[in-house]
Amino acid sequence: MKINGAHVLVTGANRGLGRQFVLSLLDRGAGKVYATARRPDLIDVPGVVPLHLDITDPASVAAAAAAASDVKIVINNAGISTGANLVTGDLDTIRREMDTHFYGTLNVIRAFAPQLADGAILNALSALSWLAFDGAGAYHAAKAAEWALTNSVRLELAGQRTLVTGLHLGAADTDMMAWYNGDKTAPEVIVAAALDGIEADRPEVLADDWSRQVKAWLSEDPSVIYREAAAALTS
Repeated sequence: MKINGAHVLVTGANRGLGRQFVLSLLDRGAGKVYATARRPDLIDVPGVVPLHLDITDPASVAAAAAAASDVKIVINNAGISTGANLVTGDLDTIRREMDTHFYGTLNVIRAFAPQLADGAILNALSALSWLAFDGAGAYHAAKAAEWALTNSVRLELAGQRTLVTGLHLGAADTDMMAWYNGDKTAPEVIVAAALDGIEADRPEVLADDWSRQVKAWLSEDPSVIYREAAAALTS
């Protein structure tokens, strides 16, 4: 899969990683970039096609798919982080996380899949697909579900030769993570790894040291995983 000359759609493109995806795609010679957001008036990158898209609204997703019928690469980046836990958190807030990360991503994939034969889908996941933290229960559950979705869709679309790539990362230096005082990776580094992964036909991209470490812990007993994670974050 080549970025140069490709027509690409990016969800959640008005800020953070989404905005960086748009910039990097243009730098790599993408033929057309649809930069989508619930408020496309906030998209400030010249040379793109701004497009309204609320991934939790099936009618909005259908309209975007009709307007961008020439797309061959879809980057599912749109997301939220509410800070809700599962036991004590507001259920409507927890549902918002699942509606966005799981059902929203699935909405987009189902709408665009027919035109993505020999194309590609990249889902922006997280190291928290595999690791829970107090204060991020809803996010962890939703990202774990989106990881499972990514693996299932990869199999379902293999017959039409659609590459489905899962992008895992720790903390990126974006406004969503402004509260976090630990190490953060520059968005351009994360996005470069993701786009390199698409061009190399890779099913999974581990974009930073933290995502690689968490993935390596998966074979361990949960007590080991969380002891090691706590030690790493306090060291």
